[in-house]
Amino acid sequence: MTTFADMTSVHVHETADARFRVLQGGNGPDIVWVPGGDSPAHYWSEQFEFFHSDLRSTAYDPRGAGETTSAPPPWSMKQFGDDCAGIIEAFCSPPVILAGLSMGSLITQQVAIDHPHLVRLAIVMGTSARITGFTRDWMAAEIQARVDGSLAMPPDFAACHYAAFAYPANALEDDALWERIKAAYTPRFADRDPQMLIAQWQACLDYDVTAALADCPVPIHAVAFSEDIQTPPRLVRRVAEAARHGHYHELPGLGHVSLNRHAPRTVNTFLASLIAEHADNQRQADTGTAG
Repeated sequence: MTTFADMTSVHVHETADARFRVLQGGNGPDIVWVPGGDSPAHYWSEQFEFFHSDLRSTAYDPRGAGETTSAPPPWSMKQFGDDCAGIIEAFCSPPVILAGLSMGSLITQQVAIDHPHLVRLAIVMGTSARITGFTRDWMAAEIQARVDGSLAMPPDFAACHYAAFAYPANALEDDALWERIKAAYTPRFADRDPQMLIAQWQACLDYDVTAALADCPVPIHAVAFSEDIQTPPRLVRRVAEAARHGHYHELPGLGHVSLNRHAPRTVNTFLASLIAEHADNQRQADTGTAG
């Protein structure tokens, strides 16, 4: 049986102040998967496997996660975007499809705004143009608790805490699925460096591209999940409304991280249809056969 490790190659991308771990695998046009906060490249393994025959997938560990090392924080979202752009230029044949989740979707928007020549289609899931309301208060409170040194979660509690923000009730009620989530989340958050979490999350809170999206020439498809607590559909819809070429989609019954473990085939099949539709529209535009 072919494993994720068998179908990917590992590369290193070095810049003046960072050294990134990059994974790549598959065949076809380039798609770059940008991880969310606290997440390394291999969290896209189910997408690498699903699209292996049709697309060449690339993902990387961003600053503050995985095996990537860099100059110490603070970091800005513009810096995160420039990191991604450099990896696209080094390992892909742009323009690429760029897809991100959570913090990765903010990075995706930043690349589309600052480096539009590198992106032909941006797919942003669980996203926002500016974090507001409950999501902002929750993230700010977690940051401040770590700054104060007053938040110390035992690994088993952290697994439950973050799983509740990541998955909908219809996933967490599945005992077998919960055992898989718990097995992954417990070590993940047991070893999490609080300073790296602070640096990534603060960049997200400082982020506001509401105005810049209006001038972005890249088609942006904003994908919401109806049961997403971290980035409720209202935040995602605002991205589509602000973007010059924005499109809004909402998938029912899914949570912030349902594309991993819970319902990856549902999300991947939807993404494949989006990508195919964009390719068809582009062919029609290129040949003058649209409409």
